[in-house]
Amino acid sequence: MTLFVFFAVLAAAAMHAIWNALVKVHLDRFLSITLMTLGMGFAALFVLPFVEFPKAEVWPFILASVVFHMGYRTFLIGAYRAGDFAQTYPLARGTAPLLAALGGIVVVREVPAPFAILGILLLSAGTLVMSFRGGAHLERLNLRAVGFALGTSIFIASYTLSDGSGARLAATAQSYAAWLFVCDATWALVLCVVFRGPQSLPVLARDWKAGLFTGVLSGAAYWIVMWAMTKAPIASVASLRETSILFAMLISVYALGEKMTGWRGAAALSIVAGVIALRLG
Repeated sequence: MTLFVFFAVLAAAAMHAIWNALVKVHLDRFLSITLMTLGMGFAALFVLPFVEFPKAEVWPFILASVVFHMGYRTFLIGAYRAGDFAQTYPLARGTAPLLAALGGIVVVREVPAPFAILGILLLSAGTLVMSFRGGAHLERLNLRAVGFALGTSIFIASYTLSDGSGARLAATAQSYAAWLFVCDATWALVLCVVFRGPQSLPVLARDWKAGLFTGVLSGAAYWIVMWAMTKAPIASVASLRETSILFAMLISVYALGEKMTGWRGAAALSIVAGVIALRLG
């Protein structure tokens, strides 16, 4: 992984943490995530005239990714309902790099270097410790929440591998990302109307500015990740992306006034060590 790609993925991780912090509008989680997805797709519409139409062999990856993203959002919302957000989200993100690394070995025949494996393990460990904050709230994490969180991580790993492979096969990562975002937004809109009815559309329209802003931020962050996966091993990029949880912690401490505990500090050090190991790998 070149230095430029390395810092680009770190920037994407920071953007990922920021849009997650900003997406808290007064809508429920289903409508909030749908609004962000629609904003991402709407912004991508303006890119379509400037990118190539995907080749036939690229479309299976785009369609598979739409399905995986739908599963990701469904299980993520289920995890939020079943357990505490501060635990279920990092649990899902922390196990996803490990699954992506294993999937990368099987699917795309990419075996990470020894330092990269160490970095993936350190990043995942730090993320998981961050989620439990030293185990203080472990008793509150029920099996239902664990199931949804692990299901979420499976879908994260699945769309990561699908998008990494599809972006490599496409003419450019920009082309793949733009068409994926438009297709994903279209399907998200259909599902919203099916499950919440046409009356949900005016509700979404009232917060269109928030949706467009977070959609642009989210789309830009994930486009960088897909581009990076065409330049570096998928598992390494996927793991480095999870430094978003470190940026989220910094936002919570310095912007929201949350307490910086010893366990959170230890988790942060583990994540930083993982980042260094990935860079050396």
